[in-house]
Amino acid sequence: MAGTNVVEFTDANFESEVIKSSQPVLIDFWAQWCGPCIALAPTIDKVADRFAGKVKVGKMDIDKHSQVAGTLGIMAIPTLLIYKDGKQVGRLQGSQHESAIAAALDKILA
Repeated sequence: MAGTNVVEFTDANFESEVIKSSQPVLIDFWAQWCGPCIALAPTIDKVADRFAGKVKVGKMDIDKHSQVAGTLGIMAIPTLLIYKDGKQVGRLQGSQHESAIAAALDKILA
């Protein structure tokens, strides 16, 4: 399902993988039954490859790991959150073009 540069985030590893990450993090909140989420998956893989070594990119299945999604107020999917230094610095909702995601990431890397 996910490319080689895409990490699986869970309720259990969210703090260590996202909050305490030394790199900025892009999180794709998704579910298996969500058509737009499935359609976005290849774009997430491309972004992960493009930003490998600069941004940690991962996916979080909201059906399997709902605690974090609930805490963060994820009400619709796909939702992409960007974290830097343990704080949320960006949010994109709905299906996104690779260029829009890349622009958001370039902005926080600048």
